[in-house]
Amino acid sequence: MNVSKLLTADRKGKIFELPRLEAVGMKAGKFFVLKMPDLIRLPLVSEIFHLPGRAAIAYDPVDRSFVEDKDHLAVAAFLPPGYTVTYNSAYSEIGRPKPLPLFAYAACAIHDGNIYAAAIRVDRSLCHDPRFMDMKPVKHGAAKLKKIFPKNRLVKHLERCALCYGCPNAKNLFLNRYEAPLPVSPACNAQCAGCISYQPKKRCPVTQPRIKFIPTPGEIAQIALYHIYNVKRPIVSFGQGCEGEPLISADVIEKAIRSIRKCSSKGVINMNTNASRPNAIAKLFDSGLDSIRVSLNSAREEYYTEYYKPKDYSFSDVARSIKEAKKRSGFVSLNYLTMPGFTDSKDEVGALKKFVEKNLVDMIQWRNLNYDPLRYFEGLKISVKREEMFGVKETIDMLKKDFPAVKIGYFNSYEGVNSRRI
Repeated sequence: MNVSKLLTADRKGKIFELPRLEAVGMKAGKFFVLKMPDLIRLPLVSEIFHLPGRAAIAYDPVDRSFVEDKDHLAVAAFLPPGYTVTYNSAYSEIGRPKPLPLFAYAACAIHDGNIYAAAIRVDRSLCHDPRFMDMKPVKHGAAKLKKIFPKNRLVKHLERCALCYGCPNAKNLFLNRYEAPLPVSPACNAQCAGCISYQPKKRCPVTQPRIKFIPTPGEIAQIALYHIYNVKRPIVSFGQGCEGEPLISADVIEKAIRSIRKCSSKGVINMNTNASRPNAIAKLFDSGLDSIRVSLNSAREEYYTEYYKPKDYSFSDVARSIKEAKKRSGFVSLNYLTMPGFTDSKDEVGALKKFVEKNLVDMIQWRNLNYDPLRYFEGLKISVKREEMFGVKETIDMLKKDFPAVKIGYFNSYEGVNSRRI
């Protein structure tokens, strides 16, 4: 059968199937019956949430209508990195509950005793898979690095990121593999609605507090070179979840990059950034930066500005920064924060195509926007008609067809970047 059944929860959080009702997904506050082609088997290490204050929405095949089940709570799946959500969990708010924490809320369902989720896999790398991040060697690696660099404050900060907050990149540093983080900035020049390191007191809690100091160029270079010397295809990245905007500390970063490149030409030096300062971007590429990953929730200025609330820059500065990177043969990825119903809407898809073509983007990372779905559309004043939604999978397929040279994925690239430097 091509039918998936509703997965729901009682008030105590016990999750179970309601076999008479069919599963539903939500986009832009509108409901869609979920068929099996819309779903994938729930990936390993996913998490299942029940959503307090949110009644489950189901489809009644007898009455052929969507029904609100106020006796049961909606259920959502939080998927591991590498998967992009295509439908959000379907629910209606009971009263005015608190905003949901900063996760992505995939619709889920049950079929033949197995749980499924509304998502697609866009990257098969296992670099953030917790099954391959045994904490015993992580702790051993952290202890070893502290012995090698006993006065390096950044090592101690990243140890906390790995052991307390479960940061995959911090774990990978101590496991001598993949990408290592280089957080530098306690401050930011944007006020993103979904910032994971800073939120006003009355909003939802942060998932990882910011670094409280600016490391020296020497501290940064020590960690970067250690990783570069000990990893086969090393990436070191400024701009992490535990910091603000790295371009705020561009002078320190420039000195650190020059120190790194004096000692080694190996590896990729990357920056995850809001790309707010074109002149700083130019200087950093001139000093040895290889790639940038630019965060966007939208390729349209009005929605970008409403979400990021930039303090001292504009959307045009973002495009200018990308142009500065491309002038210097830099590799440019978009950290494209995906929200079903908005990202796959007709106008947004059209704007994204123009942005990619005009700015010669090399890669799109289809990352989930971790935010309360209904509050996102409400806060940004977004209204999308049902017939204007292409579908997230269909949108990604369109971009692949229209831009075959543009890399599609979820994680920062080594091969595409490094090949430009050889």
